[in-house]
Amino acid sequence: MDKPKVALVTGASRGAGKGIALGLAAEAATVYITGRSKSKASATLRGEILRGTLDETAEAIRAAGGNAISIECDHSDDAQTKAVFDRIADEQGRLDILVNNAAVIHENLIDPGGFWEKPLELVDILDVGLRTAYVASYHAAKMMVRQQSGLITFTSSFGSACYMHGPAYGAQKVGYDKLAADMGVDLENEGVAAISLWLGPQLTERTEIVLRHRGEQYDDFMASAETPEFNGRIIHALAADPAIMEKSGQTLVTAEVAVEYGVTDRGGLQPPSYREQLGEPRIPHPARVI
Repeated sequence: MDKPKVALVTGASRGAGKGIALGLAAEAATVYITGRSKSKASATLRGEILRGTLDETAEAIRAAGGNAISIECDHSDDAQTKAVFDRIADEQGRLDILVNNAAVIHENLIDPGGFWEKPLELVDILDVGLRTAYVASYHAAKMMVRQQSGLITFTSSFGSACYMHGPAYGAQKVGYDKLAADMGVDLENEGVAAISLWLGPQLTERTEIVLRHRGEQYDDFMASAETPEFNGRIIHALAADPAIMEKSGQTLVTAEVAVEYGVTDRGGLQPPSYREQLGEPRIPHPARVI
């Protein structure tokens, strides 16, 4: 029988990262979680405290019978990121799954108006989001190549294909897809897969607040929204697939992957794919310029 997976989920204090960590732990994975909010939530959204801390995520995983190790980490600091991987190497000797999820989501992201009318800080998602995913993947790849196995994932979205929340958000998601495509080329003979995942609308602490203030804007999508735990179980199914390398370098829609692996959400729900409404993943050109 295969050993339980060792996973790292970045940005797991709340939101998609927290739920993905819970979903992985439900499949018996040992889950390392990182984030800046260790024991006290300080972020706000629309004047409300944005709930969620690493300690709460770890407690929820343990309460469900899972194994969680929380590490406070500001992924904008490369040294802190490296220290996370050094600790995993020391404690586990391997890493099977990396979920690149840490990102700066500005409070004004979903406000109306042009990008020049919003705070310049919205561009920070390209640093803590895109660049930090590269750095984390760099360290994960070193470990995974040595063991000749592993899965590097990126939590992307349909905003890679359609207009969604403005150019900074869209560029970050496009960047995730491109990182997966090009890392897939570099890793193709190493037994390590790199995959970008388009998640559907997520039921998170952030969307709870957004719906209270802007519900009319998102009601249709949120009626069939996914739990992040659903996506965690999909990632585990991908990592357990002996033919995973056939998917490496691709951008996949998690709702479609779920059908392939027989994964359902709460109450047996099969969340829809928004491919027809919002666009489809780009297929990279096969040319290679070395």
